[in-house]
Amino acid sequence: MTKTAKDVASRQEKRQAALADTRLRRTVSFYRYVRIADPEAFRERLLKKWSEFECMGRIYVASEGINAQMNVLQNRFNEWNTWVQSQPELAGVPYKIAVEEGNAPSFYKLTIKIRDKIVADGLDDESFDVTNTGEYLTAAEMNQYIDDPEAVVVDMRNNYESEVGHFEGAITPNVVTFRDELKVTPETLKIHKNKKIALYCTGGIRCEKASAWLKHNGFENVKHLKGGIIDYAHQVRELGLENKFKGKNFVFDERLGERVGEEIISHCHLCRKTKSDTHYHCQNQICHTLFIGCDSCIEKRSGYCSRVCKAVDSLPSTWKKPLARFYNHYIRRRKSFNKTKLA
Repeated sequence: MTKTAKDVASRQEKRQAALADTRLRRTVSFYRYVRIADPEAFRERLLKKWSEFECMGRIYVASEGINAQMNVLQNRFNEWNTWVQSQPELAGVPYKIAVEEGNAPSFYKLTIKIRDKIVADGLDDESFDVTNTGEYLTAAEMNQYIDDPEAVVVDMRNNYESEVGHFEGAITPNVVTFRDELKVTPETLKIHKNKKIALYCTGGIRCEKASAWLKHNGFENVKHLKGGIIDYAHQVRELGLENKFKGKNFVFDERLGERVGEEIISHCHLCRKTKSDTHYHCQNQICHTLFIGCDSCIEKRSGYCSRVCKAVDSLPSTWKKPLARFYNHYIRRRKSFNKTKLA
């Protein structure tokens, strides 16, 4: 759906209001597969209370559970936590706390949406046992898997996530959605069927389903990193373990990434020369393509992903609406995230 000028203005106003609020916030994410009888009523309950707490974030609710990424005022975190843990559907749910907060807030508004699933995976949950998941791995155990030549480590994230950061020696499928990865992974791992397999993702939710899917497809020895990369980073620091994650962990909020490894393993998509792992959204709102840019190219292009977008964005607003369809059907497809050089 193409954003209207009113949508863009509203988005910018909310962002500016969030930036003007200097109160400290804590970014937290969590998920739980739990039967929710009335998702609409559950949503309304969360929306009412979390609005009172002045939380901001993006939360998905479905009959199968909840997937939440949000920030909470630091001075109200304990109060918020007490309320969350008092809810029957959420009692005992563990949180993943952000590794770093950055200069801007991770979210600038509160959005709670009802979905068919809390993660879009394209699977028919009735066709296999979704509860038959792999065992968890701690950070120390994950490091052992990485060092073990008889083990296979698999990144269950999209290519634009693994491009800026991944574990040493991990298999990183070239896919742009989790749905696509679930389609190709059983075939990709066929030659490793008798080996030990370790899956990982950002916070663990994708690996819950992926481990059950692989076990359904005949992979017997499948485990996954508990709490994902976020918890791994905390465990490494708290326990003094060797950090085997290279680069940055992509996150789905305004920060677009948090530093886990010191290395920069990716390059600017515009010049293809300078090392960079900083993501930007194209300033042309009818494009809004996600890309990696270096400081020099961002300054030279004024935050646009291409000269075409910069030129189009300078046109009168009445001209942009007819161009939106052209962008969706041609320009956006041509700008394959990390494959096609942007003009």
